[in-house]
Amino acid sequence: MDAPPAPHSLAGLKAKLAKLFGGSSEAALTNRLAGTIFLIRVFSAGMAYGAQILLARWMGGTEYGIYVYVWTWVLLLGSMLDFGISASAQKIIPEYRAAGDFDRLRGFLSGSRWGTLAASSAVSLILAAIVWSLSGLIDSAEVIPLYLGCLTLPAFVVANTQDGIARSHDWMRLGLMPQFIIRQALIIGFTAGLFVLGFQLGAIAAMAASCAAVWLAMIGQMIALNRRLAGHIAPGPRAYDVRGWLAVSLPILLVEGFYLLLSYTDVLVLQQFRPADEVGVYYAVVKTLALVSFIHYAMSATTAHRFTEYHAAGDTARLAAYVRHAIVWTFWPSLAATALLLALGEPLLWLFGPHFTQGYSIMFVAAIGLVVRAAIGPVERLLNMLGHQQVCALAYALSFVVNLVLCLVLVPRFGGMGAAASTSAALTFETVLLFVIVRRRLGLHVLAFGRQS
Repeated sequence: MDAPPAPHSLAGLKAKLAKLFGGSSEAALTNRLAGTIFLIRVFSAGMAYGAQILLARWMGGTEYGIYVYVWTWVLLLGSMLDFGISASAQKIIPEYRAAGDFDRLRGFLSGSRWGTLAASSAVSLILAAIVWSLSGLIDSAEVIPLYLGCLTLPAFVVANTQDGIARSHDWMRLGLMPQFIIRQALIIGFTAGLFVLGFQLGAIAAMAASCAAVWLAMIGQMIALNRRLAGHIAPGPRAYDVRGWLAVSLPILLVEGFYLLLSYTDVLVLQQFRPADEVGVYYAVVKTLALVSFIHYAMSATTAHRFTEYHAAGDTARLAAYVRHAIVWTFWPSLAATALLLALGEPLLWLFGPHFTQGYSIMFVAAIGLVVRAAIGPVERLLNMLGHQQVCALAYALSFVVNLVLCLVLVPRFGGMGAAASTSAALTFETVLLFVIVRRRLGLHVLAFGRQS
């Protein structure tokens, strides 16, 4: 009876939410943008999760495992073949704007996309030639899906580049929705249509549907982005500082590349030593835990270009406070999401099929690395934006080596459990390295708890 009335509690909750997400302060704006990204990724994850469940049930364990293997290569290579441009856009664009160098800005907005399209197309042709030359050594069921994966790569790469450009202007929905909502909806629609029409839905059909979806989503995003940029930047001459772009981008590519290798090593090694259906079970576990990674991704995508702005302005106090805010809002939501997913993990895995529940115990091991990494927030973006790309790349390279060695030792004997343990150990090693690097080079305390001495 002595408790405050319910309306007062509700009003207090509304006031707290308004403080966190309303207003024009930097923290509130960051929370809103990160919240937008997170909601898009969560909604996309729900669609992707549903799509993976349907594909696993329609295709069967073996065909689904082949599709997962090829799609993992597309994700890995597609995220690297932009040569770091999608990430460096969040450094290059704010610097051009701050310096008033609109000729180079216009050149970058156009040249970055055409350049990555040309480069990724050339690499895709080379990869297709490699698949053809090795077709006698590759499982015959994987050859055509691999060709389709090569065809998918150029559109995937350009979409990543456009995402980086859009995020640098705080156009989060334009950057993310074509890739994570529209593309996913098209994949679901195409595969469901093939299933309803009576086609045999194997890895070939699923990859063909995915390829068409990636291309259509990228073209639609390009049209929308061009219209938005036309109203935001006045027309004028263009200057193409390709050498300068690559000087910024290639070190970031090393960071992104080693991070992606670290992320996908478990699935790729598992494919070499274990049956395709076991790969499918492990992939279902990874997809179930993806919500935790989305929180880290959302905060990284929101904060990167602001790290550049505050550093360029020489406002170290503002930068330190902003970094602290990003770390706190990465770790605690990640911890809560992990607890929720572990509690619901078994019924979620059952949706893929009854035998997928054997991966439930793997979830607990895989979750350790994700929570540990979240404890330092998006510090890899902080290092990249402040010019410490090389040492950040070194940290990721060492972590990748740790992951690869552990996977080669543990996966043949322990399968998916060994892959999860290897990845969690590597992520923990990476987190410790990044914490020490930021502490020594920038003098910042980058743990979600504790305080800077």
